[in-house]
Amino acid sequence: MTAMSSAGHSRERHALLLMLSVLAVLAILHIQQGARPIPATVMLDAVLSPDRDAFDHFVILSLRLPRASACIVGGAAFGAAGFLLQVAMRNRLAEPHVLGLNAGASLAVVLVTTYQPVVLPDILMPFAASLGAAGLFGLVLALSALGSGRFDPVRMVFFGIALSALASALVSAILILNEDTLEQLRFWLVGDAAGGGAAAVWSILPAVALGLVAGCLLMPQLATFSLGESISVALGASVHRTRIAALVVTALLCGSAVSLVGPIGFVGLMAPALWPRLHQRPSLGAFLLVAGSGAAILLAADILALGLLAPTELPTGALTGLAGAPVFIWLVARRLT
Repeated sequence: MTAMSSAGHSRERHALLLMLSVLAVLAILHIQQGARPIPATVMLDAVLSPDRDAFDHFVILSLRLPRASACIVGGAAFGAAGFLLQVAMRNRLAEPHVLGLNAGASLAVVLVTTYQPVVLPDILMPFAASLGAAGLFGLVLALSALGSGRFDPVRMVFFGIALSALASALVSAILILNEDTLEQLRFWLVGDAAGGGAAAVWSILPAVALGLVAGCLLMPQLATFSLGESISVALGASVHRTRIAALVVTALLCGSAVSLVGPIGFVGLMAPALWPRLHQRPSLGAFLLVAGSGAAILLAADILALGLLAPTELPTGALTGLAGAPVFIWLVARRLT
């Protein structure tokens, strides 16, 4: 048993090193992407000894590096949230975008920024978005448990899709009726990494870091969920409290990511799907691996969004939707057959 556990940890370490290498390559490719090609040596020079008077340095530090950072931070948050949600609910179909968390966070941010009942500092915006995510997801859970008193996975998905559509319609109505915010319609409905500037990344980073640390602390207890609830209780885990804590952390991560890059969908579904066996043995290494995979997916999607129809930019969320929808359909088909 010890040998098997050691082998599993070794594979996770190797997978983490591979993911970090892929992430580094994608980050370099992302920063190089643009109308003006910039050599890797200039990129390194801009990071190590920045010169604001040099145009290439300005482009890298003010435009490209913040956008790549937004993809990494937002993607890691979406990936980690998806894995937490799937492990906590014991449902491979659980995904923040599908179950209404992204739409709830988007609606909350749009309401706060459009009507401004109170003027929130940027650093508190992720927490406002998290409340919206938690509120809509709570409604999804309540509706899916009606009658039986248990969370039915299929009903959960159906109610999540329906309430997400309702929240998106409300976002559309609010933004269309307000001429000053009409140009933000694409960002808050589909999501786009172009919205994440340096100031936004720095303001979101504490909330994402808090969510990732909390997720790491929860993983030992969540790991027992894979053995079944009765065994989890026998091992001393509080299933109800752990599940509630995991859902709160999921809402925080989703709210933070949405307030940075918009309600980009399916990253939280695709990142865990890259490593299907991780659900059988959730661990700290698995959690970090999925977070890194989410960052890599969003970086790759944004590279395609920038390059496919250059110089026209596609919204990043459109690319993740094109890739993620078939994955979701495949997972549903497997579950129903």
